[in-house]
Amino acid sequence: MADPAAGRRIALIPGDGIGIEVADSARQVLGRLDERFGLGLDIDEYDWSCERYLAEGAMMPDDGLATLQEYDAVLLGAVGRPDVPDHVSLWGLLIPIRRAFQQFVNLRPVLSFEGVKSPLADAEQRPIDLVIVRENNEGEYSQIGGRFNRGLADETAVQEAVFTRRGITRIADYALELSAERRRRLTSATKSNGLVHSMPFWDEVVRERADQHPEVDLTEEHVDALAAKLVLKPESFDVIVASNLFGDILSDLAAGVTGSIGIAPSGNLDPTRQHPSMFEPVHGSAPDIAGKGIANPVGMLWSTVLMLEHLQADEAAALLMSAIKDTLRRPETRTADVGGTASTEQVTTAVLDRLA
Repeated sequence: MADPAAGRRIALIPGDGIGIEVADSARQVLGRLDERFGLGLDIDEYDWSCERYLAEGAMMPDDGLATLQEYDAVLLGAVGRPDVPDHVSLWGLLIPIRRAFQQFVNLRPVLSFEGVKSPLADAEQRPIDLVIVRENNEGEYSQIGGRFNRGLADETAVQEAVFTRRGITRIADYALELSAERRRRLTSATKSNGLVHSMPFWDEVVRERADQHPEVDLTEEHVDALAAKLVLKPESFDVIVASNLFGDILSDLAAGVTGSIGIAPSGNLDPTRQHPSMFEPVHGSAPDIAGKGIANPVGMLWSTVLMLEHLQADEAAALLMSAIKDTLRRPETRTADVGGTASTEQVTTAVLDRLA
């Protein structure tokens, strides 16, 4: 990553659907923060998307990864549209970026906010503040496998999960270090009673790494029981570390428990900083509401907070997070998915006002 004193280069990829709308909110907010704090932001925008795929046959150009390597961070809106298969959009843009840049940490903080109603009973008396650390480069989302005898009665699909000592070690170390900075409680999501090779291996390596952090209290939970506990008692968790598939599912569940997936952020991190990290809201492109001006920009703006923290712009990140919390308190400055009446533009304006 470049020296902050020399400026910060950001590649902005709005993508598709509401990604374009929330990316515009992020650009405005970053402009205001740059004016106030002198962040030295240099933002370039790229039209890599499903629309580009339909026009040119690829989500991004052949030299797309080489282009992104020159940046300090990537900020992504969302990708996807009904006439492009999801595996095409995902494997044509997101996964190549995550893997080529060794973004092995998928960081998903989960918070309950004043003003955002949770579907849980008595949720206001049980504030949620947890982080899910998802392994982002291997596990269940591998390319190993295939389809055989297509169209026949014995058609077969094989999908292999890949777990390496290196992969488990580095995600466990990251989660343990994060736990040590927070409340010193780490939960490891497993399923060693059913997956007899991969999950016992996961458990063994996580325990080995936890031995190096005696200050952290490690517990193990089978993922199905953990999913139930995230609904029944989410306030009891601090940091959860999970494989690619388990982390993907648990993080969406946890976001729903707080009230809306529309406000959930994520960071795809290369902690070594040898490559740019990528930040994106958890929500998709939502083609059903695209163009209506009602998309919730908070997921994108909270992802921008994570990006600013990664770029060592902590004061700007803290101010933006404070502005987000303030707008969520009032129905007139939050969108309909979280019980408000505001448009995307009105929420953005409210955030900008608080950054002035």
